[in-house]
Amino acid sequence: MLIALNLYGISSDICQHRARVGVTIASVPRVSWKVIVPLNAAGSPFRLVDHDLHLGQQRIGTVQRIDADEAVGGYFRDGGRAATLNPNARSRCVGCAFCPNTLEAAADPRFSEERELTELLAAMVEQHPRRNLNELREVTVSTGCFEREDAAVAHLVGLRAALGSQGIGARIGFLTSVIQSDAAFADLAARVAPFVLRLTAECFTRRDLLLKASKARLQRVDMPDLLRRARQAGLGTSFTYIVGLDPLTEMRAGVAALGEHVTEFPNFQVYQAHNSIMAGLRTPGAEQLEFYLQARASIEQILGGRGLRPQAWECYRPLWYFTFAGERLVRV
Repeated sequence: MLIALNLYGISSDICQHRARVGVTIASVPRVSWKVIVPLNAAGSPFRLVDHDLHLGQQRIGTVQRIDADEAVGGYFRDGGRAATLNPNARSRCVGCAFCPNTLEAAADPRFSEERELTELLAAMVEQHPRRNLNELREVTVSTGCFEREDAAVAHLVGLRAALGSQGIGARIGFLTSVIQSDAAFADLAARVAPFVLRLTAECFTRRDLLLKASKARLQRVDMPDLLRRARQAGLGTSFTYIVGLDPLTEMRAGVAALGEHVTEFPNFQVYQAHNSIMAGLRTPGAEQLEFYLQARASIEQILGGRGLRPQAWECYRPLWYFTFAGERLVRV
């Protein structure tokens, strides 16, 4: 049901095409999930009536909170133990064909100096649940606006210095496809680690059509070796992938190839179409829930034996919530 909610969005009287929504399912009332979905999805089977979420005529849950999904400088996850930063003006990114970020309001200035990063962290202290950034275990840089490897590495070195100045030893994660050289990997290992490279693979087919140039330049055949070299340099490795853009056969082959070289469970997202153009980018069959259930089962089969498991807080549009391959992920 939660996968379907991500796929179809919510029909409501709220004129927002994308929002962060807190949802509790009636059958499991003690567990709340945060999803990012369009609230103006007229054809969705899910309807929001006041604070009640309906599927057809049946009330299936409650929406506790709705926030506009603005591009901001930073926010917390995992109860304040993880933070996501957008330090390089995510809202200015030209974006990939499937990305909804360019639809959003902008409140994320470009941070280019260590002083500005320190100021961002100081501001985030006031937002932290306990006003204590020393609780941070993971800081993820999610912006895709670094077009050059040297600029990305320099920023990460500055971020480590800014974190260190406040006594924060959290692991830094970076979503990127521009960091590719052995020299950069060695620099990150020496000056930024603990660090995890989260390769923005996104899709394996139609890359020239779907991705912006800085991502499309990385060929599918080169991705496994890139992750292998990063891991060999002592870095953590993972990748991001959007389910619904590739046929299942291509997805399986690509995930299997990359899965041999990751130390962290990859970030798999349900593809969301926010308009008719984006809907046309889906691979045939990906407008149906069954496609994503098949994808989930395939990924469990491919990656399950590696001992890696998805973390509930890491993704707002995941394929897994309560279980992975029959194993419980959260207490209910």
